[in-house]
Amino acid sequence: MIDQIYRKAVLTVAGNQKVEELARARMWPLAQRFVAGEDISSAVQAVKELEQDGIQGNLDLLGEFIDSPARCTEFADNVIRLIEAAHQAGITPYVSIKLSSVGQGKQDAGEDLGLKNARRIIGKASEYGGFVCLDMEDHPRTDITLQQFRTLVGEFGNQHVGTVLQSYLYRSLQDRAGLDDLHPNIRMVKGAYLEPETVAYPDKSDVDQNYRRLVYAHLKAGHYTNVATHDEQIIDDVKRFVLAHGIPRDQFEFQMLYGIRRDLQKELAQEGYRVRAYIPYGRDWYAYFSRRIAETPRNAAFVVQGMLKG
Repeated sequence: MIDQIYRKAVLTVAGNQKVEELARARMWPLAQRFVAGEDISSAVQAVKELEQDGIQGNLDLLGEFIDSPARCTEFADNVIRLIEAAHQAGITPYVSIKLSSVGQGKQDAGEDLGLKNARRIIGKASEYGGFVCLDMEDHPRTDITLQQFRTLVGEFGNQHVGTVLQSYLYRSLQDRAGLDDLHPNIRMVKGAYLEPETVAYPDKSDVDQNYRRLVYAHLKAGHYTNVATHDEQIIDDVKRFVLAHGIPRDQFEFQMLYGIRRDLQKELAQEGYRVRAYIPYGRDWYAYFSRRIAETPRNAAFVVQGMLKG
Protein backbone atom coordinates (compact mmCIF):
# COMPACT_ATOMS: atom_id res chain seq x y z
CA MET A 1 0.00 0.00 0.00
CA ILE A 2 2.86 2.38 0.80
CA ASP A 3 4.31 1.77 -2.67
CA GLN A 4 0.95 2.62 -4.25
CA ILE A 5 0.70 5.84 -2.23
CA TYR A 6 4.24 6.85 -3.21
CA ARG A 7 3.61 6.12 -6.90
CA LYS A 8 0.33 8.05 -6.87
CA ALA A 9 1.96 11.05 -5.20
CA VAL A 10 4.85 11.18 -7.67
CA LEU A 11 2.72 10.72 -10.79
CA THR A 12 0.16 13.27 -9.58
CA VAL A 13 2.87 15.88 -9.08
CA ALA A 14 4.52 14.94 -12.38
CA GLY A 15 1.20 15.49 -14.16
CA ASN A 16 1.14 19.15 -13.17
CA GLN A 17 1.88 21.30 -16.23
CA LYS A 18 4.14 23.73 -14.35
CA VAL A 19 6.12 20.85 -12.87
CA GLU A 20 6.53 19.37 -16.35
CA GLU A 21 7.73 22.69 -17.76
CA LEU A 22 10.28 23.04 -14.96
CA ALA A 23 11.42 19.44 -15.36
CA ARG A 24 11.87 19.72 -19.11
CA ALA A 25 13.94 22.86 -18.61
CA ARG A 26 16.22 21.47 -15.91
CA MET A 27 16.16 17.68 -15.77
CA TRP A 28 17.38 16.49 -19.16
CA PRO A 29 20.96 15.94 -17.86
CA LEU A 30 19.47 13.73 -15.14
CA ALA A 31 17.04 11.98 -17.47
CA GLN A 32 19.98 10.82 -19.57
CA ARG A 33 20.66 8.22 -16.89
CA PHE A 34 17.48 6.48 -18.07
CA VAL A 35 17.17 7.73 -21.67
CA ALA A 36 19.85 7.03 -24.29
CA GLY A 37 19.44 10.32 -26.14
CA GLU A 38 17.06 12.25 -28.32
CA ASP A 39 17.94 10.85 -31.76
CA ILE A 40 18.41 7.57 -33.59
CA SER A 41 22.20 7.74 -33.69
CA SER A 42 22.36 8.03 -29.89
CA ALA A 43 20.08 5.01 -29.50
CA VAL A 44 22.07 2.86 -31.92
CA GLN A 45 25.32 3.86 -30.22
CA ALA A 46 23.88 2.81 -26.85
CA VAL A 47 23.18 -0.67 -28.25
CA LYS A 48 26.68 -0.96 -29.68
CA GLU A 49 28.20 -0.07 -26.31
CA LEU A 50 26.06 -2.61 -24.45
CA GLU A 51 26.91 -5.32 -26.95
CA GLN A 52 30.56 -5.00 -25.92
CA ASP A 53 29.47 -6.42 -22.54
CA GLY A 54 27.36 -9.18 -24.08
CA ILE A 55 24.11 -7.29 -23.50
CA GLN A 56 21.54 -6.87 -26.27
CA GLY A 57 19.21 -3.94 -26.78
CA ASN A 58 15.47 -3.32 -27.01
CA LEU A 59 14.99 0.10 -28.62
CA ASP A 60 11.98 2.27 -27.83
CA LEU A 61 11.17 5.61 -29.44
CA LEU A 62 9.36 7.49 -26.70
CA GLY A 63 5.89 8.86 -27.32
CA GLU A 64 2.38 7.88 -26.24
CA PHE A 65 -1.25 8.99 -26.54
CA ILE A 66 -0.56 10.85 -29.77
CA ASP A 67 -3.80 12.46 -30.94
CA SER A 68 -3.25 13.28 -34.61
CA PRO A 69 -3.47 10.43 -37.17
CA ALA A 70 -0.82 12.20 -39.22
CA ARG A 71 1.54 12.33 -36.24
CA CYS A 72 0.88 8.65 -35.52
CA THR A 73 1.94 7.73 -39.04
CA GLU A 74 4.96 10.02 -38.75
CA PHE A 75 5.87 8.25 -35.51
CA ALA A 76 5.64 4.87 -37.27
CA ASP A 77 7.84 6.20 -40.07
CA ASN A 78 10.45 7.18 -37.47
CA VAL A 79 10.38 3.68 -35.95
CA ILE A 80 10.96 2.23 -39.42
CA ARG A 81 13.95 4.59 -39.82
CA LEU A 82 15.23 3.28 -36.49
CA ILE A 83 14.96 -0.30 -37.73
CA GLU A 84 16.82 0.60 -40.92
CA ALA A 85 19.55 2.38 -38.93
CA ALA A 86 19.99 -0.58 -36.58
CA HIS A 87 20.30 -2.98 -39.52
CA GLN A 88 22.84 -0.72 -41.23
CA ALA A 89 24.86 -0.65 -38.00
CA GLY A 90 25.00 -4.44 -37.93
CA ILE A 91 22.39 -4.80 -35.19
CA THR A 92 19.48 -7.22 -35.52
CA PRO A 93 16.55 -4.84 -34.98
CA TYR A 94 14.61 -5.33 -31.76
CA VAL A 95 12.17 -2.54 -30.96
CA SER A 96 9.22 -1.86 -28.70
CA ILE A 97 6.21 0.20 -29.73
CA LYS A 98 3.12 1.47 -27.97
CA LEU A 99 0.15 0.93 -30.22
CA SER A 100 -1.35 4.21 -29.00
CA SER A 101 1.67 5.97 -30.52
CA VAL A 102 1.01 4.57 -33.98
CA GLY A 103 -2.74 5.15 -34.05
CA GLN A 104 -4.53 2.45 -32.06
CA GLY A 105 -8.27 3.21 -32.02
CA LYS A 106 -8.09 5.67 -34.92
CA GLN A 107 -9.62 4.76 -38.26
CA ASP A 108 -7.91 5.00 -41.62
CA ALA A 109 -10.02 3.94 -44.60
CA GLY A 110 -12.05 1.66 -42.33
CA GLU A 111 -9.01 0.05 -40.72
CA ASP A 112 -7.47 0.60 -37.29
CA LEU A 113 -4.52 2.93 -37.93
CA GLY A 114 -2.49 1.40 -35.12
CA LEU A 115 -2.82 -2.06 -36.62
CA LYS A 116 -1.98 -0.73 -40.08
CA ASN A 117 1.17 1.03 -38.87
CA ALA A 118 2.17 -1.93 -36.69
CA ARG A 119 2.04 -4.13 -39.79
CA ARG A 120 4.44 -1.77 -41.56
CA ILE A 121 6.84 -1.74 -38.61
CA ILE A 122 6.80 -5.51 -38.04
CA GLY A 123 7.07 -6.14 -41.76
CA LYS A 124 10.23 -4.04 -41.94
CA ALA A 125 11.74 -5.64 -38.83
CA SER A 126 11.02 -9.14 -40.14
CA GLU A 127 12.93 -8.36 -43.36
CA TYR A 128 16.06 -8.22 -41.22
CA GLY A 129 15.19 -11.10 -38.90
CA GLY A 130 14.15 -8.59 -36.25
CA PHE A 131 11.53 -8.44 -33.54
CA VAL A 132 8.84 -6.00 -32.37
CA CYS A 133 7.38 -6.01 -28.87
CA LEU A 134 3.93 -4.47 -28.45
CA ASP A 135 4.17 -2.64 -25.14
CA MET A 136 1.27 -2.78 -22.71
CA GLU A 137 -0.18 0.51 -21.53
CA ASP A 138 -2.78 1.38 -18.89
CA HIS A 139 -5.54 -1.16 -18.29
CA PRO A 140 -8.28 0.29 -20.58
CA ARG A 141 -6.05 -0.63 -23.55
CA THR A 142 -5.33 -4.20 -22.51
CA ASP A 143 -8.13 -5.89 -24.44
CA ILE A 144 -7.52 -4.16 -27.76
CA THR A 145 -3.75 -4.62 -27.45
CA LEU A 146 -4.12 -8.38 -26.89
CA GLN A 147 -6.62 -8.63 -29.74
CA GLN A 148 -4.26 -6.86 -32.13
CA PHE A 149 -1.34 -8.94 -30.86
CA ARG A 150 -3.25 -12.10 -31.75
CA THR A 151 -3.91 -10.74 -35.24
CA LEU A 152 -0.28 -9.79 -35.79
CA VAL A 153 1.14 -13.10 -34.55
CA GLY A 154 -1.20 -14.79 -37.03
CA GLU A 155 0.28 -12.70 -39.82
CA PHE A 156 3.98 -12.51 -38.89
CA GLY A 157 4.61 -15.36 -36.43
CA ASN A 158 5.76 -15.34 -32.83
CA GLN A 159 9.39 -15.08 -33.91
CA HIS A 160 8.80 -11.49 -35.06
CA VAL A 161 6.23 -10.06 -32.64
CA GLY A 162 5.60 -10.31 -28.91
CA THR A 163 3.80 -8.39 -26.18
CA VAL A 164 3.83 -7.54 -22.47
CA LEU A 165 1.86 -8.62 -19.41
CA GLN A 166 1.81 -6.66 -16.15
CA SER A 167 1.78 -8.56 -12.86
CA TYR A 168 0.00 -5.83 -10.91
CA LEU A 169 -3.19 -6.46 -12.90
CA TYR A 170 -5.48 -9.13 -11.47
CA ARG A 171 -6.37 -10.32 -14.96
CA SER A 172 -2.86 -11.10 -16.22
CA LEU A 173 -2.72 -14.79 -15.28
CA GLN A 174 -5.92 -15.40 -17.21
CA ASP A 175 -4.66 -13.31 -20.11
CA ARG A 176 -1.47 -15.35 -20.22
CA ALA A 177 -3.33 -18.66 -20.32
CA GLY A 178 -5.59 -17.32 -23.05
CA LEU A 179 -2.59 -16.76 -25.32
CA ASP A 180 -1.10 -20.26 -24.97
CA ASP A 181 -2.23 -21.36 -28.41
CA LEU A 182 0.02 -18.70 -29.95
CA HIS A 183 3.16 -19.98 -28.18
CA PRO A 184 3.81 -16.30 -27.51
CA ASN A 185 6.98 -14.41 -26.70
CA ILE A 186 5.95 -12.34 -23.68
CA ARG A 187 7.80 -9.74 -21.64
CA MET A 188 6.74 -9.98 -18.00
CA VAL A 189 6.80 -6.70 -16.06
CA LYS A 190 5.36 -5.55 -12.77
CA GLY A 191 3.67 -2.43 -14.20
CA ALA A 192 4.38 1.29 -13.95
CA TYR A 193 1.03 3.04 -14.56
CA LEU A 194 -1.21 4.46 -11.86
CA GLU A 195 -4.06 1.95 -11.69
CA PRO A 196 -7.09 1.72 -9.34
CA GLU A 197 -7.34 -1.06 -6.75
CA THR A 198 -10.36 -2.39 -8.63
CA VAL A 199 -8.02 -3.72 -11.34
CA ALA A 200 -4.56 -3.85 -9.77
CA TYR A 201 -2.89 -5.21 -6.65
CA PRO A 202 -2.09 -2.28 -4.31
CA ASP A 203 0.58 -4.14 -2.31
CA LYS A 204 4.07 -4.81 -3.64
CA SER A 205 4.22 -8.28 -2.09
CA ASP A 206 1.14 -9.37 -4.07
CA VAL A 207 2.56 -7.87 -7.27
CA ASP A 208 5.82 -9.77 -6.72
CA GLN A 209 4.06 -13.06 -6.06
CA ASN A 210 1.90 -12.68 -9.12
CA TYR A 211 5.03 -11.86 -11.12
CA ARG A 212 6.56 -15.19 -10.13
CA ARG A 213 3.35 -17.02 -11.01
CA LEU A 214 3.29 -15.44 -14.47
CA VAL A 215 6.92 -16.20 -15.23
CA TYR A 216 6.78 -19.77 -13.93
CA ALA A 217 3.55 -20.56 -15.79
CA HIS A 218 4.91 -19.22 -19.07
CA LEU A 219 8.18 -21.09 -18.72
CA LYS A 220 6.43 -24.36 -17.82
CA ALA A 221 4.18 -23.96 -20.87
CA GLY A 222 7.35 -23.98 -22.99
CA HIS A 223 7.09 -20.40 -24.27
CA TYR A 224 9.83 -17.80 -24.62
CA THR A 225 9.82 -15.62 -21.53
CA ASN A 226 11.36 -12.19 -20.99
CA VAL A 227 11.98 -11.80 -17.25
CA ALA A 228 11.97 -8.01 -16.98
CA THR A 229 12.95 -7.12 -13.42
CA HIS A 230 15.77 -5.66 -11.33
CA ASP A 231 14.64 -7.59 -8.25
CA GLU A 232 17.60 -9.81 -7.36
CA GLN A 233 15.47 -12.13 -5.24
CA ILE A 234 13.13 -12.80 -8.16
CA ILE A 235 16.10 -13.25 -10.51
CA ASP A 236 17.61 -15.81 -8.14
CA ASP A 237 14.25 -17.57 -7.82
CA VAL A 238 13.96 -17.80 -11.61
CA LYS A 239 17.48 -19.22 -11.85
CA ARG A 240 16.53 -21.95 -9.37
CA PHE A 241 13.19 -22.60 -11.08
CA VAL A 242 14.67 -23.16 -14.55
CA LEU A 243 17.37 -25.40 -13.12
CA ALA A 244 14.85 -27.48 -11.16
CA HIS A 245 12.54 -27.87 -14.18
CA GLY A 246 15.20 -28.44 -16.82
CA ILE A 247 14.28 -25.31 -18.78
CA PRO A 248 17.04 -24.40 -21.26
CA ARG A 249 18.62 -20.96 -21.17
CA ASP A 250 17.61 -20.29 -24.76
CA GLN A 251 13.94 -20.23 -23.67
CA PHE A 252 14.22 -17.06 -21.62
CA GLU A 253 16.19 -13.88 -21.07
CA PHE A 254 16.55 -11.28 -18.36
CA GLN A 255 15.58 -7.76 -19.32
CA MET A 256 16.38 -4.57 -17.44
CA LEU A 257 16.09 -0.85 -18.01
CA TYR A 258 18.83 1.22 -19.55
CA GLY A 259 20.82 2.98 -16.84
CA ILE A 260 19.62 0.80 -13.98
CA ARG A 261 21.80 -1.96 -12.47
CA ARG A 262 24.30 -2.11 -15.31
CA ASP A 263 26.52 -4.08 -12.92
CA LEU A 264 23.87 -6.77 -12.54
CA GLN A 265 23.28 -6.86 -16.29
CA LYS A 266 26.99 -7.48 -16.92
CA GLU A 267 27.14 -10.10 -14.17
CA LEU A 268 24.24 -12.09 -15.63
CA ALA A 269 25.73 -11.90 -19.12
CA GLN A 270 29.06 -13.17 -17.79
CA GLU A 271 27.20 -16.09 -16.18
CA GLY A 272 25.96 -17.08 -19.62
CA TYR A 273 22.38 -15.80 -19.42
CA ARG A 274 20.75 -13.83 -22.21
CA VAL A 275 20.41 -10.22 -21.12
CA ARG A 276 18.67 -7.35 -22.88
CA ALA A 277 18.43 -3.69 -21.88
CA TYR A 278 15.30 -1.67 -22.67
CA ILE A 279 16.71 1.48 -24.29
CA PRO A 280 14.32 4.44 -24.62
CA TYR A 281 15.24 7.50 -26.64
CA GLY A 282 13.55 10.56 -28.11
CA ARG A 283 12.37 14.04 -27.26
CA ASP A 284 9.18 12.88 -25.56
CA TRP A 285 11.06 11.58 -22.51
CA TYR A 286 9.19 13.25 -19.65
CA ALA A 287 6.38 10.71 -19.09
CA TYR A 288 8.84 7.80 -19.14
CA PHE A 289 11.21 9.62 -16.79
CA SER A 290 8.35 10.34 -14.39
CA ARG A 291 7.40 6.66 -14.22
CA ARG A 292 11.00 5.72 -13.43
CA ILE A 293 11.01 8.16 -10.51
CA ALA A 294 7.67 6.75 -9.33
CA GLU A 295 9.03 3.20 -9.22
CA THR A 296 11.21 3.69 -6.16
CA PRO A 297 12.24 6.46 -3.73
CA ARG A 298 15.87 5.70 -4.64
CA ASN A 299 15.26 7.10 -8.11
CA ALA A 300 13.60 10.20 -6.65
CA ALA A 301 16.60 10.73 -4.37
CA PHE A 302 18.89 10.56 -7.40
CA VAL A 303 16.90 13.34 -9.10
CA VAL A 304 16.80 15.57 -6.02
CA GLN A 305 20.55 15.23 -5.53
CA GLY A 306 21.15 16.11 -9.16
CA MET A 307 18.92 19.20 -8.98
CA LEU A 308 20.72 20.41 -5.85
CA LYS A 309 24.06 20.02 -7.58
CA GLY A 310 22.70 21.92 -10.58
